[in-house]
Amino acid sequence: MPRYLLFPGRHHLLTRFQAEYLHRLSTTGHRPTSDGDVDAPHGDPDAATGDGDVTEHDDEVTVVWAVTSANHENTRRNPVPYHRREAAIERFSVLAGLRSVVVPVFDTAATDRFAEVTLKNVAATAGLELTPANTVVACSTPQVAAMYAQLGFPIAGVEADVDPTPARPWDVLLRLAADDPSWRDLAHPATLDVYARYRLDDLVRSVVNDPVVGDEGGLTATRDYRTYAEAFADAAQRKWAAVREHVRPGRIVDVGCGAGAVLELADREPTLRESDLIGVEVARHLFEECVHKKAQGFFDNPNVFFYRRNVLGGAVFAPRSVDTTLTFALTHEIWSYGERMASLRRFVQAIYDHTVPGGVWINSDVCGPDGRDRTVRLRLSTTDGANPSRPRTDLASLPAEQVAEQLAGLSTRARLDQFAVDYRFPFPHRPVDDGTGALVELPLGAAMDFLTRKDYVDNWLSETQEEFCGLEWSDWKALLADVGFEVDPASGPYRNDWLVSHRLAPTAALSTVDGTPLDWPVTHVLLVARRPVNT
Repeated sequence: MPRYLLFPGRHHLLTRFQAEYLHRLSTTGHRPTSDGDVDAPHGDPDAATGDGDVTEHDDEVTVVWAVTSANHENTRRNPVPYHRREAAIERFSVLAGLRSVVVPVFDTAATDRFAEVTLKNVAATAGLELTPANTVVACSTPQVAAMYAQLGFPIAGVEADVDPTPARPWDVLLRLAADDPSWRDLAHPATLDVYARYRLDDLVRSVVNDPVVGDEGGLTATRDYRTYAEAFADAAQRKWAAVREHVRPGRIVDVGCGAGAVLELADREPTLRESDLIGVEVARHLFEECVHKKAQGFFDNPNVFFYRRNVLGGAVFAPRSVDTTLTFALTHEIWSYGERMASLRRFVQAIYDHTVPGGVWINSDVCGPDGRDRTVRLRLSTTDGANPSRPRTDLASLPAEQVAEQLAGLSTRARLDQFAVDYRFPFPHRPVDDGTGALVELPLGAAMDFLTRKDYVDNWLSETQEEFCGLEWSDWKALLADVGFEVDPASGPYRNDWLVSHRLAPTAALSTVDGTPLDWPVTHVLLVARRPVNT
């Protein structure tokens, strides 16, 4: 008999089959196979005989649950938080008659030494030295099992041991997400109990079926969140200064709060010291930074809270419960990653619904130019970099550093051709033969979408998934009025002149089709939208 059974996995859902299998393996040393047969774990016949370390429970096998991705939650791959997984495992162990130790294993970069990392984690966390002499590894994932087998551990294949193969836990979880009631017949009573008490079935359905958020909890897998958070923090003071006078004390919510930089500034306002400050962020990396800041004492106000939610997945706050909603550089992402106007309208409606009568929504974001669909000519520099004969079509397969290096070496004119390849929102464009190769004809909105992104070489593949100029000022006014908001006179579009003088004018010029020079259009919008008092 082995001293330990190591059972690595994410363990979001536990099954009745696992209970039977682990009970049999821990009490007899044999694994169930087909038709009720039993078999010994495969591997070294002399391994895991019990001749290794001896504990005070010398006659009892301990199941060591190495719960991987323990620091991930609310993502498609890892919907259930670790503490709920642990609770289900402990209850499962009591009901199945197992002696268990639960060990969290935080996510690491992909490595072929993952088995060694997990074993060291178990040793450091639980003080257990698991060796091939005292441990059988129970694992149904062939690639993971192979790592342990290479270290000499005997392997019990769990579901892989049985023919026909029973439903694996992840398959059962997907049945739950698909509203297939058969998941209840396969899930262990411990999972059913914990899921019911903490409404985890609703959470799983919401997260797994989320149309916007990716497997690892971000809008896009190519975004460098460190760079993103730093840029947002650098601009926080300017953003707060622009909106501060419009903030209504009370319950203040920053939707898409990033790493919480604006809420840090709100926390320092004496007039808001009695307010609740609430941050909502969908990206796992940024949400974790918010929680870390709160734990480190960045906020003086005790009523600072952070939630990891996708606002497109349904109402986050109760109706008429929020005094001020803040959104910065968010609405263009909802437009881009959702269903454009349909998603944006649902979002604006949700904001209206949770706003108290007399409350305010303050939105600062990029904005399309008036008449964004009209055709213009754009003259771009051809002397500030290379001008290859054609753009690359394989940037998505390259490492981020190589993508940035490739883009940085292109002229502004060549970057437009590359932008047309990588941009998720196709636009018509054609070169104008004036003998220079620098002139292009295209819609004004597409021209501004390119010009406001052309220097984002570090996050190019992420930024080209977003449309900055989907709505112009008249579209915003119509949308707000349709939902029921009143537009405060402080609202309006504006041009970021720093952007014009430092990024646009040095390498580009706009004109009409007949060559008449055009001034640079608006680039951003500030919306101060109030819910009428009598609604």
